[in-house]
Amino acid sequence: MLVKDVMTPDPVTVRVDSPVREAAGLLRKYHIGGLPVMDGERVAGIVTETDVLSLLDTGDLSSDLWLPSPLEVIEVPVREFINWEKTKRALTNIGDMEVRRVMSSPVIAIDEESDITDAAAQMLQEGIARLPVLRDGRLVGIVTRADIVQGLGASSLEGVS
Repeated sequence: MLVKDVMTPDPVTVRVDSPVREAAGLLRKYHIGGLPVMDGERVAGIVTETDVLSLLDTGDLSSDLWLPSPLEVIEVPVREFINWEKTKRALTNIGDMEVRRVMSSPVIAIDEESDITDAAAQMLQEGIARLPVLRDGRLVGIVTRADIVQGLGASSLEGVS
């Protein structure tokens, strides 16, 4: 079975200069885990849910724990308001960041005429869940681990009929 038999054709993409906010919105809207990132007609990378979530890394939470002294109790609402404002600004900055700053690159892709066992091996070796599918160097689809499993499952059911 070939990659072109199980891939999703014409995948949703995002441009390298798009804001992260747009990429996150597309991931949410289409219920997908990753997007090919395009630089014109060229696949420049992949942006995944993990890439977006990594921007929210807050570090070690225990370093933020503190117990106020009796005099600091008065300051707590002011301090919390200032922290909330900083958090809002940080999240706004993340949303405005260009996708090229968070995408995985160089892109690992596969040709549509490749066997799905090659795609599966490549995903396992690289520790990734999806591969852009190329025809003559141009994006024509995307294949995920789930696509491969469904393809294998469908082919085994055809043999049972």
